[in-house]
Amino acid sequence: MENYLPLAYLNAWEYCPRRFYLEYVLGEMADNEHIILGRYLHRNIDEEGTIQEGDTRIHRHQWVWSDRHQVTGIIDAVEERAGQLIPIEYKKGRMGNHLNDHFQLCAAGLCLEERTGKAIAYGEIFYHANRRRQKVEFTPQLKTATEQAIQAAHQAVHQVMPAPIEHPKKCQACSLQGICLPLEVKQLRRQETEV
Repeated sequence: MENYLPLAYLNAWEYCPRRFYLEYVLGEMADNEHIILGRYLHRNIDEEGTIQEGDTRIHRHQWVWSDRHQVTGIIDAVEERAGQLIPIEYKKGRMGNHLNDHFQLCAAGLCLEERTGKAIAYGEIFYHANRRRQKVEFTPQLKTATEQAIQAAHQAVHQVMPAPIEHPKKCQACSLQGICLPLEVKQLRRQETEV
């Protein structure tokens, strides 16, 4: 499984291909308040084990993989309810319009389907800032988009580093801003085209 893409890096790919390249290909890591808070909030979730809550069995910190898609990773939890498996991810932020969390969760669902032979209809993301769960239906469109993102991320490993994205809010919240230098790189590229 040496060349299997970790699910967390699929999230990074969808958030920003340049961030993915810096982290996954070049091994660059940096902490900011978002990373530290996320790590702090995960401290209880990251304990492996199974518990029963009413009619729901919760398997925490589950390792899954897909040989077909060459992805692997840890799902924060898998809940068994009424014979269904539901992958659960815990995120520190609030519900947003970005698909990176959906892609990571859907990829985890694809792994579960391959490992168990059961259809996984949906997953849920618990957003700490909202204190509620978002149900994510694993529609054919989301599955296809997730599979395409997995393929694109695998291919990006063998290509040059992507340019900075045009999304100032994402750049501002990114822990790698000081390594990526998106504004500086864009300025240099503008100067090159003006010469």
